[in-house]
Amino acid sequence: YGKQWYQRRVRGESEVREAMVKKCEYLTCIGDKEGALKMLKETLDKTTTTGHKLDLHFHLIRLGLFFSDNKLITVNLDKAKELIELGGDWDRRNRLKVYTGFYAMSVRNFKDAASNFLDTVSTFTSYELMTYLCFIKYAITAAMLTLDRQELTKKVVNGSDINEVLHDIPLFRKYIDSLYNAQYAEFFVALAEIEHFLKKDRMLAKHASYYVREMRVRSYSQLLESYSNLTVNYMANSFGVSEKFIDKELSRFIAAGALNAKIDKVGGIVQANKPDKKNAQYQAVIKQGDILLNRIQKLSRVITI
Repeated sequence: YGKQWYQRRVRGESEVREAMVKKCEYLTCIGDKEGALKMLKETLDKTTTTGHKLDLHFHLIRLGLFFSDNKLITVNLDKAKELIELGGDWDRRNRLKVYTGFYAMSVRNFKDAASNFLDTVSTFTSYELMTYLCFIKYAITAAMLTLDRQELTKKVVNGSDINEVLHDIPLFRKYIDSLYNAQYAEFFVALAEIEHFLKKDRMLAKHASYYVREMRVRSYSQLLESYSNLTVNYMANSFGVSEKFIDKELSRFIAAGALNAKIDKVGGIVQANKPDKKNAQYQAVIKQGDILLNRIQKLSRVITI
């Protein structure tokens, strides 16, 4: 206690806190999770300003991301959001969006990842988490899977901030342009290269197979939306693959309910079934209503009025 009092008196509270933060960074760098967590907690207890508290929660999130500790990440994301509402500055608000998007991507929530990443493309400052080029790659990867054509055009294809760096990542330009311009054979080649990128990435490697499968479904759906009937041969030529491959692919995705189509094996025709959105919405409401009624009936057996 005497030593701590002397340090505070000689150096001041801010210098002591800075030294504690440096120790937290050192413990994190050497992979001492428990030591870093203990030191970060002590530092948080001695921190009074909202901005400095947010920086420590960001540090805890990074620690959670490194050790794949989802509980540590979610707890500190929630605390960071609470602090932001109490008066976080503009820069830290944007950084929180990047952290939220990064975590969402790591747990396969590509929709939230795309939303958070694209909101911060022009204001990115989270260099302690990743480089700007890496950030753009993640933003494109998530957006290509989740955005509809109109949003993709607005935010990615015509996005000025993204286009400024695409010359440094030609693979991603090819990936975007080939799907957008319906050059499906080129898209399949680009997708194979994107798969290599995913498999080498620590956060995305476990989602590589899922991502590639969903992007193939998206490309097939995009082609089928333009026609009522297509020959298997035409589709195979469009994607630069064999008829056997496309027949196997379509059969698998149709059986799984991922594609709205039918295959006429005799005629070698793929028939596109245009989904009836209104009917689908009606069926969804009926289903949700049935679930609600069942829950009410179960509650009525337990609760006596």
